[in-house]
Amino acid sequence: MVVVLARPAFTLGAMSDYKNLQVWQKAHALALHAHRTAMAVRATRYSALRSQIIRSAMSVPANIVEGRRQESERDFARFLRYALNSVYELEYHVTLARDIEVIQDEDASALIAEGVEVRKMLHGLLKKIGLPTQPPPDVSKSKTPV
Repeated sequence: MVVVLARPAFTLGAMSDYKNLQVWQKAHALALHAHRTAMAVRATRYSALRSQIIRSAMSVPANIVEGRRQESERDFARFLRYALNSVYELEYHVTLARDIEVIQDEDASALIAEGVEVRKMLHGLLKKIGLPTQPPPDVSKSKTPV
């Protein structure tokens, strides 16, 4: 008896190639923009921040790619959540860089806006595959000190 194991079909059908995912396209553009912005920061003392901006930005499309190759929707969703967390991390690093005046307000605003768009798309894709994620709690409404 021969048993053939087939990869389960995703409900997303034709979207098996990550390059066809609009969220990957936007995340890739975000990574390129973040890289260009971070590389303009020349001072050696900001090399760690520059590296973190680049790394968190590159992590977003990379996790989408890695997730797309998983065996199940649940595993794909797990990598989409990693990508989502990387967008939040990038937003913090960009905010910090802006606040310490390492990057211009315009660059920070544009990167943050792109990140928000990618986050919304990731939430939408998670919802589409039936595994939504909850947005993080609003810390400002928390009764416990932060």
